[in-house]
Order: sequence, then C-alpha cells, then structure tokens
Amino acid sequence: MELVNNLILGFGVAVAPFNLLMCLVGVFLGTLIGVLPGVGPVATIAMLLPVTFNLSPVAALIMLAGIYYGAQYGGSTTAILVNIPGESSSVVTCLDGYQMARQGRAGPALAVAALGSFFAGCVSTLIVAAAAIPLAEVALKFGPSEYFSLMVLGLVAAVVLAHGSVLKAISMVILGLLLGIVGTDVNSGVLRYAFGISELSDGIGFVTVAMGMFGLAEIVMNLEHTGVAREVFTGKKLHLWPSKEDFRRSIAPVIRGTLLGSALGILPGGGALLASFASYTLEKKVSKYKHEFGKGAVEGVAGPESANNAGAQTSFIPLLTLGIPSNAVMALMIGAMMIQGIAPGPQVMTEKPELFWGMIASMWVGNLMLIVLNLPLIGIWVKLLTVPYRILYPAILVFMAIGVYSLSNSPFDCFLMALFGMFGYICVKLECEPAPLILGFILGPLMEENLRRAMLLSRGDPLVFFQKPISAGFLIASLILLVIIALPAIRKRREEAFVEA
Repeated sequence: MELVNNLILGFGVAVAPFNLLMCLVGVFLGTLIGVLPGVGPVATIAMLLPVTFNLSPVAALIMLAGIYYGAQYGGSTTAILVNIPGESSSVVTCLDGYQMARQGRAGPALAVAALGSFFAGCVSTLIVAAAAIPLAEVALKFGPSEYFSLMVLGLVAAVVLAHGSVLKAISMVILGLLLGIVGTDVNSGVLRYAFGISELSDGIGFVTVAMGMFGLAEIVMNLEHTGVAREVFTGKKLHLWPSKEDFRRSIAPVIRGTLLGSALGILPGGGALLASFASYTLEKKVSKYKHEFGKGAVEGVAGPESANNAGAQTSFIPLLTLGIPSNAVMALMIGAMMIQGIAPGPQVMTEKPELFWGMIASMWVGNLMLIVLNLPLIGIWVKLLTVPYRILYPAILVFMAIGVYSLSNSPFDCFLMALFGMFGYICVKLECEPAPLILGFILGPLMEENLRRAMLLSRGDPLVFFQKPISAGFLIASLILLVIIALPAIRKRREEAFVEA
C-alpha cells in the first residue's frame, strides 16, 4: 500500500505541466543524440549541466534521466538503418538489425526494437520502484565505514567491468581520485595540489572535466571518421508492423532480455552496454534459429534492445537508494544533484519524496512518450543522418564553451575544458576508458570524507572497517573480485569477451 501511495505522489509530480515538458524535452533530445552517431548521452548530459542551474531539482533530473534512457531507443535506429550504432549499447543490434534492413525488413526490426524497449522500460521501472524502499531502509543503517567500503567495491567493480586492460582501468580510477582532492581541504583549510593557481582553490569543476573528457574528446574522435560512406535505407516506405512470426519469436527474448538487463544494470560499471552483449550471447545459445544469427535473426534485435533499456533504468537503483553511481551517466546525475544542493543518498527518499518518486514515475511517462515519438519520426531521424558532421560540431563546440564559461564567468574553465579534451583524446588513443576516471573523480571526495569520519569515530583504529559485518562484507567482495581478475585464465577470457564486443 505504501508503494501505491508513493507512486500516486510520484505521478502527481511527473504529470505537472512543466515536468511533463521537461520529460518530453529529455526523451526527444535522448532519441536525437541516440540517432546521431558519435554524440552520446554522457557528452550531452555533461553539456546540459549548466542549463540545470535555472531549473527546479525535479525538472532537471527528469530531463537528464530522459536523455539517458531515450538514447537507448534512438541508438537502435542508426544501428538498423545505417549499421552505425548511435549509442554504444546498440553495437550488438547492428549484427542482425542491419541484415534485416538489407533484406527489406527494416520496419519490423525498428518496431521490435521499440516495442521491446518499451516493455523492458516499464518492467524495469517497476523493479526500481519496488526495490527502492527496502534498499533505502538498509542504506539508512549505513555508517561512514559502510559507505567507504561500498565505494571501494563500486570502484573495484568498475575496474573489473571496464573495457581493455585492468591496469589501465586502475590507473584511471586512481587519477580520478587524485583530481577529486584538488583544492581546499575542508577540515584544515590548506590548499592541495593547486600549484599556486588561485582558480583551483575551489577544486576542479565536475562539469569542466566531464565536458572535456567526453564532449571534446568525442568530437575530435568523430572528426577522424567523417569520410566514412553510409548506406542508408531511405528509398522505400518502411512497413513497420512485424509479422505474427516475428512477434512469436520476439516474446521470449524480450522477457529474458528485460530480466537480464534489470539485474546487470544495478552492477557498477555494468548498465546498458554489458546487458546488451550478455543478452545477445544468451539468445545465441538458447535460440532454435542459431544459424540465422548474424544474418537477420529477429531475436538478435529483440533481446539486446530490451536488455539495454532495462539496464539503463535499473542503473538508477544504486544512485537513488545509496547515492553511488553505477556508470559515467549516473556520476553526471550525482553531479547534477550536487549542483542543485542535494546530497545524494538514502535520505533523499525521506527528505525529498516528491523528487524521488517524481523521477521514478517520470520514467513510465517517458517510456510512453518514446514509443509514440520513435515510430512516427523514423523518417525525420533518417534524414538527420545525411547532415555532414562538419556542420554539426562547430555548433556543439560553441554551446559547450558558453556552458562552461557560464559556470563561474571564468575563461580559465574553458582552458581547463580544452586541456581535459586533449587528455581525453589521448586516453582514447591509448585505449584507456574515461568512465573509471569520472567515477573516481566523483567518489574521491566522498570516500575521503567517510574515511575521515570512520577513523575519527574509531579513534584512529583501521580495524573498524572489518569489525562491522556490512563493511567487512563489501571489502571482502572487493578483494575476491581483484583476486579473480588477477587469475590468468579469468583475465584471458575477460579480454577475449571484450575483443568480441
């Protein structure tokens, strides 16, 4: 009954005219950046963070959340029609979706992707709502030692699930932690790592780092591939409605993808990308039509597209209940909450129930908007793909520069963004994923604060982290993960899995 009352409160907030408009803006932008290859939700949310200053906390978070799960819908359009994944989690959709398009079945592929995503989005949002109350109640019992250990586990899991070398991922996390402590120490008032630069006395701005590492670096990377020819299926009118056989073959993959994506979305570093790859692998093993995979199997579209949307929705669970980001987008969402003066964590549910439940209810509203928006607007999205990237990127650059400058009216922030943009580009070239750095940057100050509190309460006894069962459990789990990933056989299989991905 409590859940029903909370959802009624949430829907009352979500359907308020301005919040409804922000939800529409969010899902529309999400679909748009999902369609446009190379402009991902991380870069878009990073660019839009300055805009949220002038919005209410509820409206800002509803819009940013809409961008994230909306991008999962839009990414499938380019994957199917152009064989270019608009969003990283749609990479797997290219394998069979594009082949279906080449066989003249682009319409059914797009419809199956949209309907599967809608079902997965609705179910996983229900899971988020159901899991929120018990998880938040447990989290309220957490002390500084439990929070510190949980953050350690989150960073270790992000390292394990990051693409490429484990050593590189660890290095990026450590670098993020170090960048996070630049500025004035809250307790002693001493400047740390500022190197005499007065602009760094308040620390490095989160928005500046995110825009540089994701936005600028992404633009430079895309400029390297502007000459690639695209075969776009725009000649014929798309017949959208799938056949009865398509429906029959899609039902089980959609359900399996939804359940798998809902589970994997909660994992730190997991989310939509991991869910889509896991779903494709599962469908390939259990399907009666194994010979069709890679040649236009509808299961290869239905399963991954359901999984990536479910994973996108349930990745909000650790953010909303524990205040821990499960991926780079959730780290940006925490940044948005901090900009609005909201301390992320379980207290949000009790102190700001309208924000908490309004955001959850808006996911249902957003999913409904997406199914209505996506199918009729496919023709427009396809035409957008013909716009040369050389026309798009100057506008994006100007928007980013204005956004960063508006934070504190300081040209230094623009310089810093350019610096992080160059660094982000170097990281991509060296195959160092920037997401672990952002997670470390966000969690660094929080980890330091909880470490200090725990040590203060225990009078300097480090055993406090092992004396409390929950804290000890998190640290043991972190140690087990590190040992497992260090084993040669496991490390080799992990590298092979990411090469296939």
